[in-house]
Amino acid sequence: MAYESIWLDKYRYDEAERNYYQRLAGVDDMGITAGIENKLQSLEKENTNLKKVIETLRQQLSKLETRVSSLEGGKKPAEKAAPAPADDDDVDLFGEDEDDAEQQKLREQRLKEYEAKKSKKPTVIAKSNVILDIKPWDDETDMKAMEKAVREIKTDGLLWGVSKLVPVAYGVQKLQISSVVEDDKVSIDWLQEELEKIEDYVQSVDIAAFNKI
Repeated sequence: MAYESIWLDKYRYDEAERNYYQRLAGVDDMGITAGIENKLQSLEKENTNLKKVIETLRQQLSKLETRVSSLEGGKKPAEKAAPAPADDDDVDLFGEDEDDAEQQKLREQRLKEYEAKKSKKPTVIAKSNVILDIKPWDDETDMKAMEKAVREIKTDGLLWGVSKLVPVAYGVQKLQISSVVEDDKVSIDWLQEELEKIEDYVQSVDIAAFNKI
């Protein structure tokens, strides 16, 4: 009877120990299972976020490819619409083209401006310095009266200058007088002829010097 009691107590102890370890194992299995489930949920969440990021990157890449393709290939410029045909009543078959008329008007305007500008420039007047030797008839000729008669010859483009008496021979002197003439207005031949018309005093007229100014 004592032996059976001991055996029964041992059996109960072993059973209790076995139940304890089973419960302990069950707790561990539950913890592991719970940890795995949490890990899986975390991984699924990360996977979902990663998919969203990948999708966003894919969309951005698609937009970038489209932009690069547009920059490299370029879009063909839209063709300009052809001008509407003019009515027959509006067409001037014999008139000037409008652009040609504008160009012609511009050329004429520029030509007028050039001519006006050119006309404002001072014109260079060609002049000459002429020294004349005027010889009297003899030594009794009034040289002052002769010079006065010479200077009375006046015309546009003629300017008399200084004068002096130069001895010739036997008491005879000649009048040497300078003058400035405008070449386009006064002819030297004409001037000599006018001087030789003073017959009361002048015997001859010679050109002593001729210089362009």
